[in-house]
Amino acid sequence: MDPANHMGFIVAAYAATLVIVGALIAWVMLDYRAQQRTLAELDRRGVSRRSAPAPAMEQAKEQA
Repeated sequence: MDPANHMGFIVAAYAATLVIVGALIAWVMLDYRAQQRTLAELDRRGVSRRSAPAPAMEQAKEQA
């Protein structure tokens, strides 16, 4: 078995892997930026997360 016989397949496999991994990295980065913009817009509008304490609850705790 001469390794040179399979060199084309090996190079193509590595090239395809690099393209796919690169595309996945780009997709994740673009999605992250889009999510950050969406969260910033919601924050600008004053929409809060469910897990965040409501302002009324914070005021009640301060008064107690």
